[in-house]
Amino acid sequence: MHPASLLTGLLLSLTLTFSTLPAQASDRDETVMIKMETSAGTITLALYPGRAPITVANFLKLVDDGQYDGGQFYRVVTKDNDNGSPKIEVIQGGNPEIADTLEPIQLEVTGETGIEHKDGAISMARGGANTATSEFFICIGDQTSLDFGGTRNPDGQGFAAFGHVTDGMDVVRKIQGMTTNDDADDAYVKGQMLKEPVTILKISREGEPAAKPAEAEQTVQKQVEE
Repeated sequence: MHPASLLTGLLLSLTLTFSTLPAQASDRDETVMIKMETSAGTITLALYPGRAPITVANFLKLVDDGQYDGGQFYRVVTKDNDNGSPKIEVIQGGNPEIADTLEPIQLEVTGETGIEHKDGAISMARGGANTATSEFFICIGDQTSLDFGGTRNPDGQGFAAFGHVTDGMDVVRKIQGMTTNDDADDAYVKGQMLKEPVTILKISREGEPAAKPAEAEQTVQKQVEE
């Protein structure tokens, strides 16, 4: 092959290769904006479907179905009332009435998604691995013990962060500072359950129409099977 032809072919190959990189990065960094209206104020969040596709699809399905509307923030954890170790600071919410009726989703660990439990991160609450359904929490301050390899959960898998607060951390901190009950049926959450839970009035997408419930359900099922 003539040297000039070889050089031309190499340049063309490099051009095609690098032309695909922005699209790949764009897909991974895609965001879906949601608005969480509560009785304590509004919280706006960015979710990352390119990084945590199963978790985001599950959350958005519940959003599109209106399953969170009328839910609550009911648990607040501070360094003073935390009964676990290492100590964390989060507020937990969702819709406990539906939690046990839903199919659990696969755990997408932070080591794969790259979404760490930094200040304002939203993540799925769980017991064992692959048991999360609807309940979620928002971090106040960086909570590295909740990431993959962290020791907050004995299995070391961490929790599935899937987005972060872009506006409304003042509301998150306001909720965290509300009065809690001294007692609880479960010793692990003693002193953490709000006396007056904060109502989640509505969670909705921003800047795009809500997906049809059937389409959202198909998306979750497809990603679980892959």
